[in-house]
Amino acid sequence: MRILGVDPGIAIVGFGLIDQLGSKQRPVQYGSIQTEAGLPVPLRLRQIFESVQHLLQKYQPDEMAVEKLYFNRNVTNAFVVGQARGVIVLAAELAQIPVYEYTPMQVKQAVTGWGGAEKRQIQEMVRLLLSLPEIPKPDDVADALGVAITHANSRTYTQMAGGADR
Repeated sequence: MRILGVDPGIAIVGFGLIDQLGSKQRPVQYGSIQTEAGLPVPLRLRQIFESVQHLLQKYQPDEMAVEKLYFNRNVTNAFVVGQARGVIVLAAELAQIPVYEYTPMQVKQAVTGWGGAEKRQIQEMVRLLLSLPEIPKPDDVADALGVAITHANSRTYTQMAGGADR
């Protein structure tokens, strides 16, 4: 099972591909899609969409896991990031790849065992769980890998419990 984890954004989209091998995960590829701040939003959205399409075609993930958006202050930024998230989900839908969503708290809980974990703790656990030489940068990349790990663990738990995938 190959899982693409995504941390959506308009300036930086973190992505992390992992293979689920039984109860273990192995990193396949990870990085970020970055758009230039001065460009019009529609062009930035197109760049994100096309980059995600390329990732989907190149790595052929079986499923995609995306972090749910949570904003409590900047509504304008929330709308733009929501649009970016929309084109990411659209790319998966067009490729007929199921999309699953996880809140930041679910990711913290799955990766560290504690829903109130600090960002640095999550990043270090991602590094340890995937046996990476260092914490992936920028932060969005480690977050995306955390989302992929969360989904992999969720799938393993669901399958062990005899439940449905979705």
